[in-house]
Amino acid sequence: MDTIDVSNLNRQFLFRMKDVGQPKAVVAASRIQERVEGCTVVPHFGRIEDKPAEFYRGFHIIVLGLDSVEARAWINETACSFLEHDEEGNVDLSTVKPLVDGGTEGFKGHARVILPGITPCFACTMWLFPPQTKFPLCTLAETPRTPVHCIEWAHLIKWPKDNEMEEFDVDNADHLGWCHREATERAKEFGIEGVTLQLVQGVVKNIIPAIASTNAIVAAACATEVLKTITMCSAGMDNYMMFMGGEGIYTHTVKYERDECCPVCSPGIFLTVQSSVTLDDLIKRISVHPKALGKVERPSVSHGTDNLYMQGPLEEATRPNLSKTLGDLLGGTGQKALAVNDKRLPRTLRVTLSVVP
Repeated sequence: MDTIDVSNLNRQFLFRMKDVGQPKAVVAASRIQERVEGCTVVPHFGRIEDKPAEFYRGFHIIVLGLDSVEARAWINETACSFLEHDEEGNVDLSTVKPLVDGGTEGFKGHARVILPGITPCFACTMWLFPPQTKFPLCTLAETPRTPVHCIEWAHLIKWPKDNEMEEFDVDNADHLGWCHREATERAKEFGIEGVTLQLVQGVVKNIIPAIASTNAIVAAACATEVLKTITMCSAGMDNYMMFMGGEGIYTHTVKYERDECCPVCSPGIFLTVQSSVTLDDLIKRISVHPKALGKVERPSVSHGTDNLYMQGPLEEATRPNLSKTLGDLLGGTGQKALAVNDKRLPRTLRVTLSVVP
């Protein structure tokens, strides 16, 4: 859903001042087709979650330039949901959908190649992403010391108090202007300087300034890996490249190990069931499976982005699914991947079903 902002113009060559406010995907597609003869680019302006899984299944390779861990995790789970395994847990190579991902943060960046089921996926290496900085509310409310403290006070404390019926929208110019004014007044009260509208946008949107050279290096690495993956002209990256440009130019490639018990890309529990089996019967079979460790008592079950049965507030709404057959709930026969969560489980349990007539 990204649109072009003035701050985007310093680090790329596809957008112009006249394009500010326009969808990035639409403008980028148009410029690429103008510059590269014979190239066809189809833009899609919307949320990645709005596209069905079959949309992503139609591509040979998926290249990511996303700006959040959550978005990466969603695409990762979608690609891993295409995996099919045999009864011994070996992945069917024809179902592997390669991912090439790049990301930057100031003078730092990374590029990585993910072959779901073969190399580590995002979920296998989630520890690579450090937790975002959080400030104690008492500091924000009583003893702010920096411009960021003042902005977070306006965003997290003042806004809910003054606007109980409206959620703060980080993309709303009026909301950002209000936050800027309130944070500026707060800063004056405590003798703090440096609150600007640009800083407000960066803090509430968790934006870290982009460096053109970092973006170029990471983009080049990703483009090279896409070329190698598609053409097999050279060995691909194995499997994570880090770039550190803060004190010179330094890159390092690391071969991270895949988590064999990963709830996203591993086969987990493998079961063969008939399409006439109900979801309730399936849950009972899963609960007594040795790999469930006797800890599946009140589970929530999902298939891709579909919640089949949920505990808590959604239990009543999803309860009718318990009596429905797997054929109806999962769209027929074939191999299906389910995710099972229970408070007693140490992590999400992946269940690979072979649904037969």
